[in-house]
Amino acid sequence: MKTTWRLKSRITHLKSPFLLAACLILAALGPPATELARASQGRGSPPELLVGAAATYAMLRQFPVAIKLYDRALDVIPNDPELIALKAAMYQAEGNLQEAAKLLIDVNERTTSGTAFGAKLCQLRLERNHAEAIRLLQARGAQVPSACDAFEMLHLAFAQRFVGDAAGAKVTAEQVRNTLESLCKEQPDIPNLEVELALADAVLGERDSALRERERAIMTLDPIGKTSDSDRLALEELLALIQTVLGENSRAISTLTQLLETPYGSLIYGPAPVTPALLRLDPIWDPLRADPAFQRLCEEKQPPAAP
Repeated sequence: MKTTWRLKSRITHLKSPFLLAACLILAALGPPATELARASQGRGSPPELLVGAAATYAMLRQFPVAIKLYDRALDVIPNDPELIALKAAMYQAEGNLQEAAKLLIDVNERTTSGTAFGAKLCQLRLERNHAEAIRLLQARGAQVPSACDAFEMLHLAFAQRFVGDAAGAKVTAEQVRNTLESLCKEQPDIPNLEVELALADAVLGERDSALRERERAIMTLDPIGKTSDSDRLALEELLALIQTVLGENSRAISTLTQLLETPYGSLIYGPAPVTPALLRLDPIWDPLRADPAFQRLCEEKQPPAAP
């Protein structure tokens, strides 16, 4: 069974065999409508199928249905940190930070679940509690240096930028770049590593390098059409962030417009895609806020009807 590059990369970040099973179900099955119906109606569904179905409903932006499915999975595996974090991500996508915070209150620098720790970092960013994010990441790095991967270090670089620590952000971004340059040589067929490298270059203000790595990422996508639309959209979301950092506001808004109209699994907010609420809350999009076109993207639309 072959997973796509996006599933591989998300599995790497999540570090969860349980979620690996759910991702493999999504990769192999889709999952078909009958499996979604079975999971949503509760006829003896295993937790892996419930999680796979929840991720699909999340990609469709049907977050209340996804939350119910995560609750059902939690009935089978109580207090599972990955499931709790994924449920929190649904509330974040809805803009309900209060409920998300309740679910993530016990996550700290010693948390072993990469999924839970990533959800906590996203929560702190959405709350604009950048000082706590910096403290958390630095404490984690001091205790278990290997626990902080490049994606988490990018979180740190952005948090440092947000509090005005340009020097600290530069040092962190340089560390990320060094790490990713080695990974890109070892794994040249994974385009999101190239995009993360481009993002590190963008944070460093190295526009030419960022654009060059961005083009490499695009070229790394399967040239004969085997890369799924969802994979491409997940990559484009990171490209939109690079465009924002580089000041290409019109291009970033155009990319985000497409993303808001399409189901996919996010590499920033996954398994939820970007939503108007996330655009309103997330400081990574602050450079776009003065543009009326972006302001229109932040307006809520009627969500699709639940099945």
